[in-house]
Amino acid sequence: MGKMIAVWLRGLMSYLGIVALFGISNANAAVDQHALNQKLDRILAEEGLTGISWATVGDDGFITTGATGVRDFQRQIAFDASTKVHVGSVAKAVLATGVLGLVSDGKIDLNAPVARYAPNIAITNRWRATSPVTVRHLMDHTSGLDDARFWQLFSEKATAQTPLTRAFVGAPDLLDVRVEPGTRFSYSNMGYTLLAAIIESVTGESYEEYLDRHLLEPLGMLDSTFGFTSQTGAGFDPDLAWGHTDGGIPYAAAPIYLRPAGQFTTTGADLARFAQFLMSDGILNDVSFIKAGLMHARGKPYGTDAAHAGLVASYTLGLGRRDRHGVISYCHSGNIVGFSAMLCIYPEEGKAFTYSINTDSEVANYGRVEKTFVETMVLPAAVAPSTKSMPNDAKNWAGYYTPVPKRFESFAYLDELFGYVKLEAEEDALLFTPLQGAQQVLRPTGGHLFSSNTRDTNSHVLIRQEGESPVISTGFQSYQKIGGAKLSLLWASLIAGLAGLVWVLVFGFFLLISGTSSLRGHIMFVPFLSVLFITAPVPLFFTQSFMALGDKTPASLGLALATFLLPVAMFVGLVSAIKKIRIERFAACHGAATLLVLQWCAVLAFWGMLPFRLWA
Repeated sequence: MGKMIAVWLRGLMSYLGIVALFGISNANAAVDQHALNQKLDRILAEEGLTGISWATVGDDGFITTGATGVRDFQRQIAFDASTKVHVGSVAKAVLATGVLGLVSDGKIDLNAPVARYAPNIAITNRWRATSPVTVRHLMDHTSGLDDARFWQLFSEKATAQTPLTRAFVGAPDLLDVRVEPGTRFSYSNMGYTLLAAIIESVTGESYEEYLDRHLLEPLGMLDSTFGFTSQTGAGFDPDLAWGHTDGGIPYAAAPIYLRPAGQFTTTGADLARFAQFLMSDGILNDVSFIKAGLMHARGKPYGTDAAHAGLVASYTLGLGRRDRHGVISYCHSGNIVGFSAMLCIYPEEGKAFTYSINTDSEVANYGRVEKTFVETMVLPAAVAPSTKSMPNDAKNWAGYYTPVPKRFESFAYLDELFGYVKLEAEEDALLFTPLQGAQQVLRPTGGHLFSSNTRDTNSHVLIRQEGESPVISTGFQSYQKIGGAKLSLLWASLIAGLAGLVWVLVFGFFLLISGTSSLRGHIMFVPFLSVLFITAPVPLFFTQSFMALGDKTPASLGLALATFLLPVAMFVGLVSAIKKIRIERFAACHGAATLLVLQWCAVLAFWGMLPFRLWA
């Protein structure tokens, strides 16, 4: 009991210290709550969103909190400012702050190899002799590691107490470094889970307990926790809003293997306190909590090829520089099933905003919400760089570019096909045209720097290094030049494979409809059945929770088996067609169709997508 009272008193003193340092008030709020809620209500209704909890920090140092909509769509329970929410990857900004605290205390060396603190987690890095993966690389998403595998995010086997090391027991290529560490940004949930493992290694405590006590409590974030909370069952918290998907479908939070990357429960007021601390010199209660140099370095360009080439767009030490809606901010967004969140600070103005919407929608335009806060807070406009002449070698950069590294290595084939951009050199600009998305006009701003018509500051840079293909980078994604012939072959393979599948299906259904008694012995019989078999597991997926998508369930095992048998069946059909090519009508066409599917299967197998295993 004495220990509980001591903890309570420490929490009270910390809270009072935060109030004294930052100031929390609604009476002196710079933001009109009612007017802002009216604007947000309109957006929620038009975008099909359920509710929102928000907070702002004014230049007078006061925090305004608010909420509108409902926290539970089914029961129509209203949101209020004290309602707890999930914020997904905004957790990374908070976790990174905890790591910086340990760096400031001398317990972690920011530039030390990860192996020093997590020797039992094996990272495969062919550059390790000269460029080992460091703690800073993990914090900056420049480690070169994959983002996540399906099973790490969707598995019913994960629990709130599952050891973090369990997240790295899987395929042998799970922790392969794909580009030289430090050179390129590539978002990695696995990287932040490794950071949590480092916290546990140096403190001897679970990262949740350590950060709750040594970070959240001193900051006065007493309604926040890294511990697992849910709307029902294990981790039940009655103050937590329900998450929803499109149509107001409720979702109860479930544990995941990569929980440090997105598991965080908080309130608008607590996140506003955190935002105020982010804009400070790291001093808390007259004591240096985090070194000022580390605080001011967050979100500033560091180390990458793009940074060396002069691009300021970057993500460092848990915050990203954001050029949106005519202003520059330092932000972290967050998405987790049921919630979409944002935290943005404006250090020079001393302003900030944060919100969490309890709807994870595939169609809503969340940018409208962010723009509303930017307009409400009256922030200074970004200063656009002046236009310069095009570089002399501009035409040499024209061509097709593909993302390198891919964010999700499991789906690298899809990124290669559908994630490429076309770069064209005009007289006074570059045209940057993604296959999926609107064309951007890049005006030159000096050297090999460019500013997109969708941004207000430098947004792209051209990079050429000896022995490597040309690269164009946004600071948050690097695209490497790819031969047009390679891209054409990939697309030709896809189209041919799909054409072969269509032939197999159409002819198979034609035989069924015509009632041909010889279907069983027909060339197309086995190939046709194999294509139908791929659809057989689909109904099984609707009988299981989507949180089991990464587990070995009847549905996922059936899908793996069906995709394994597909090339086998096509080969059987090809052999049969060859045998009957002189005696059966259309035998040559059937053989050609199965051959087209077989070549596509070979390509899919090369890219690791066949057989299709969700648990790999």
